[in-house]
Amino acid sequence: MPQDSAEKNNGNVGYLLLLTITAALGGLLFGYDTAVISGAVGFLQAHFQLSAGLKGWAASSALIGCIVGAMFGGPLSDRYGRKKMLLFCAALFALSGIASALPRTLTQFVWARFAGGFAIGAVSVLSPLYIAEIAPERIRGCLVSLYQLAIVVGILVVFFVNMIIQRMGSETWNIAYGWRWMMGSLTLPSALFGFLLIPIPESPRWLMKVGRKAEAETVLVRVGGREAADRELKQIEDSLNQEEGRFFELFTGGYSRALIVGVALAVVCQFSGINAIMYYAPEIFKSIGAGRDAAFTQTVSIGVVNLLFTFVAIWLVDRAGRKALLVGGSVVQVIALIAVGVMFAKGIGGLWLLIFIVMFTGSFAAAMGPVPWIVISEIFPTKIRGQAMSVATLVLWASCYIVSQTFPMLVDTIGNAKTFWIYALCSFAGLIFVVFVVPETKGKTLEEIEQSWSKSQGRFLPRS
Repeated sequence: MPQDSAEKNNGNVGYLLLLTITAALGGLLFGYDTAVISGAVGFLQAHFQLSAGLKGWAASSALIGCIVGAMFGGPLSDRYGRKKMLLFCAALFALSGIASALPRTLTQFVWARFAGGFAIGAVSVLSPLYIAEIAPERIRGCLVSLYQLAIVVGILVVFFVNMIIQRMGSETWNIAYGWRWMMGSLTLPSALFGFLLIPIPESPRWLMKVGRKAEAETVLVRVGGREAADRELKQIEDSLNQEEGRFFELFTGGYSRALIVGVALAVVCQFSGINAIMYYAPEIFKSIGAGRDAAFTQTVSIGVVNLLFTFVAIWLVDRAGRKALLVGGSVVQVIALIAVGVMFAKGIGGLWLLIFIVMFTGSFAAAMGPVPWIVISEIFPTKIRGQAMSVATLVLWASCYIVSQTFPMLVDTIGNAKTFWIYALCSFAGLIFVVFVVPETKGKTLEEIEQSWSKSQGRFLPRS
């Protein structure tokens, strides 16, 4: 069969991967920009002579921007398109990197981080949304998981960058200049992201939503083939024709159940305490006796495990299903967090503490890290998917802010052990919610998932 004919029937997998990887680079910047603070915050605290509360504010200030970005990213993408908003985010990442490297006061630093946080919050809606809207249902979970993979790659890369920079000088040099180089290093990957976004097409579902059917058809044929494109075009048209697209519909009938699932998953994945590790790992290891260089090296090992177990999620999410991964990962999370608390209670650092923190990180990376993003990108109706994802993602970032802001204060007040036991209790609550409430979405088109909510009037769960 000629290549052009095969592509029309089966789609172009290489092109689909190119679009997915480009959009997923937003996740790399998300991971890079959120985790860069882990290496900088200790030096930043010394530079500006911050209290525990202000240290938490310096680390979590970007998350206020994330909340705002998540709030407006979806609605703006519904109006102007996914691609245009992703390009805007790339520019904002670059500007934030420069500005956060040059502040003279904590207030200036906070404003720079707020701008970067806005980009993170918006891209956390837009990248998985774009991928979900171009991906065939048979591999959608795997492709959206690439977004989470990009996040953990960004985290690992910046852990290495932070380690290298802190080795460039003494403690005094790092307090004066090292943290500035860490923060400014965001600029280069931001520019790369913007450059790669320029040639990619707009989301076909957004194009259909605004009446540009011919362009949507072209994209769908190229990524999935003619037969799949015709089927999806019909499903999208039927979906758009049946809906009025009013935002308040999310709070009524079957769609309110979708909102409950999305919001609750956003909360429990953050209240597990993962960002206490990602934002404060060097400080955690220093608190139990590790030296500066050892603390940064152990932090890199966490990033490596985070990356490796994300591949487990990518491999299993379209095989085992979303729910099975969430249940298994949550069980291991609870055990690991209890053990971390025990290590702190008994004053045991070194290898044993690292093992249990790595165990927690790996279980999160294989389940609660990527899967909520996948489910949130799948469960909402087409006409208001951007707005609905903004609600769930806003709650996610608000939860992340609470954890990041309160971690230093909790440690100062009740100690590391009880703090991690609180995270274990939250993880257990999340496990119960997943077992009894979260539906399975594996193998369904976005329109089939949407219809299952519509048919679930009077029932909490959609039909399988």
